[in-house]
Amino acid sequence: MAPQQNAGAGAEAELPEYAGHYRLESRLGSGGMGVVHLARSTSGMQLAVKVVHAEFARDPEFRGRFRQEVGAARKVSGAFTAPVVDADPEAERPWMATLFIPGPTLSDHVKRNGPMEPAQLRRLMAGLAEALRDIHRVGVVHRDLKPSNVLLADDGPKVIDFGISRPKDSELRTETGKLIGTPPFMAPEQFRRPREVGPAADIFALGSVLVHASTGRGPFDSDSPYVVAYQVVHDEPDLTGVPANLAPFVMRCLAKEPEDRPTPDELMRELRSVAASYDTQAFIPAQRASEKPPQAEPEPGRKPEPGAELERGAEPESGSISGSGVAPGAGDGPARPTAGRRRRRLLGLGAGAVGLVAVVALASVQLLGGDPAPTGSSPRTKSAGFGGWAAAPASKKGMPMCSYGAGKVLCAQGPLVFALDPVDGRQLWRHPVNTSNAGTLGVNAPPAAAGGLVHPWSGQGRRLEALDPATGKARWQRSVPAYYGQEAVGGMVLLSGADGTVTGVDGASGDTKWSRPVPGHKAPYFVSFAGDPLAYATSTSDEGASGSGGASGSGGASTRVTAIDPATGDVRWDARLKGTLKPVGTSDGSVFLLSVDKVYSAANAVVRYSPADRTSRRVSLPRRLPTAHGTVRGNVVYLVGDTGSLVAVDMAAGKQLWTLETAVLRTSSPVTDGRHVYVSTPDGRLLAADARSGRLLAQTPTRLGTESDRVASDLPEPVLADGRVYASAPDGTVFAVDGRDPSAW
Repeated sequence: MAPQQNAGAGAEAELPEYAGHYRLESRLGSGGMGVVHLARSTSGMQLAVKVVHAEFARDPEFRGRFRQEVGAARKVSGAFTAPVVDADPEAERPWMATLFIPGPTLSDHVKRNGPMEPAQLRRLMAGLAEALRDIHRVGVVHRDLKPSNVLLADDGPKVIDFGISRPKDSELRTETGKLIGTPPFMAPEQFRRPREVGPAADIFALGSVLVHASTGRGPFDSDSPYVVAYQVVHDEPDLTGVPANLAPFVMRCLAKEPEDRPTPDELMRELRSVAASYDTQAFIPAQRASEKPPQAEPEPGRKPEPGAELERGAEPESGSISGSGVAPGAGDGPARPTAGRRRRRLLGLGAGAVGLVAVVALASVQLLGGDPAPTGSSPRTKSAGFGGWAAAPASKKGMPMCSYGAGKVLCAQGPLVFALDPVDGRQLWRHPVNTSNAGTLGVNAPPAAAGGLVHPWSGQGRRLEALDPATGKARWQRSVPAYYGQEAVGGMVLLSGADGTVTGVDGASGDTKWSRPVPGHKAPYFVSFAGDPLAYATSTSDEGASGSGGASGSGGASTRVTAIDPATGDVRWDARLKGTLKPVGTSDGSVFLLSVDKVYSAANAVVRYSPADRTSRRVSLPRRLPTAHGTVRGNVVYLVGDTGSLVAVDMAAGKQLWTLETAVLRTSSPVTDGRHVYVSTPDGRLLAADARSGRLLAQTPTRLGTESDRVASDLPEPVLADGRVYASAPDGTVFAVDGRDPSAW
């Protein structure tokens, strides 16, 4: 048998003929982390074999995650899962073989046949309760139960994909704030306290899955996965359409507090007491012969459509947030912007992971606890010119998130907002922020300067305040309608409400200047870029597009891009472009956007749109970048993906200029001054690369702090000002280096 050719992105040109002693017959699907093959054992038994891409096989962290996946799947009996037949996590190309199980996913079944009948729902609920009992009693928490991870086999539902499950005795610790899962099927504690997620989170997901099976939608529904996340934490579920005799069980599963949810055993007992018609017959109706199953993400244990996605994090239903700050899955909701001066701010959630997430995306940060500590500065050894400095943590709670404004370095850390002298790092003032409604996250976005004042984001969603940049004292405070997004641009502060209304607040006075919806956007949020007076909202749908700039694999999706004047709320221009796009910067009147593959949730091209003549140019990337972030300088777009690849794309020349493998699995968004490109790493380093050649020039020492096994899920990007680079680290420090001479670091 000749080696199989692979045209999928991120995988090798030639795939292996064997995994261990299992002959690989055909490829079932390829994803960002590996390839799933149909194989047969020596006796002829059909298997689904996942083989990890070579690039990830070289990463010890990923190997650890893969070993955990294999261990979790092996612990479960196999009666309610795809049993692990064999695996070798230590092989040159790690692999895992599971029994091949025919049958559609619950997601595919609902798409083809519509909502399930009440009797089918009772059997599904009982079957999944049994499966979770089997999983939980061996000490495993699945953490990503969703319709695409439920196989409807002839003998009952099977739960698959243990890629992000966590055995209680696992030596791998969840990264601080790493939101992993799919927002519509995640429990409130997965957003608020991701390190404390237990078996009850799977019960919450079970309730959401049952609503989907009953109605074709989730109990928390929105075009935006970020709004869904807010609803999961704060709002009551919508059970319209759930059969009356099952609604009480589903409501109990969807309790906000873990201790209020039933255990799997309790669910099964209660179902038996009310469902006299319950039986154990197969509940999968014959598939409609006239319908072709929609493409779905393949997983070990099921046969997908050819070319379908393998890995989690590409969930098309409402977007997913994955461990690396994963971007939202490209589905019906708006694409998540990941570049600019600030990431999107989300009420009650951290900034941004997010593989995700994207996952997804939005990624959210679970900050370290602690009380404020004394502050000060520790100057570095002086050299010619600016010698740099490192300021002691203002708080023990999390990584500082900084910006530059009013001639100061403005930072938020835990419950504090503070200002540092940009020359020597002295703390000039600090101001406590009421974060009572932000849970353990504290302040999760850098302060912004607008109207000559400093605007912190408290995470409350019903209160604004503005600080004097010289003293840090409040100049005005006011109550506002509930909001989930906040962006400062052009002297204004834009607040995005969950009902779709956008409010423009004058940054200097606090007065409301306008309030209205943005045409064509159900849940608008905004991104802005330095030097550009406009604010941009995007939303993605499956409708067609009249413009150019589409993405292959976008499945007919289109993105509406609207530019507004922040002072008046007036629409300056509006365009609908092909593909799932997210803006990363502007230059010379053009907007630059990443084209995200709907199947792979990875950037596959860069699009430049010129509103003056309504033309687009699309430059394909030689290799997809998962969960990509970007920045723009002139006609060059600098991108970084969760695999650590830093690339430069020249939009004028229509080609990729260079690529640098940083050997870091995940970095911050890149920033550039035109000469150098800078990124921060999870261990507190700042990397500098030559903007013209891509050559790595310098890096600062690591700054991990005392808890070196905990890593923030969404890394604050460096800040450039006056030839200096300001960055923050996991140990809580803010530090500065001379951006004009990285060799002196």
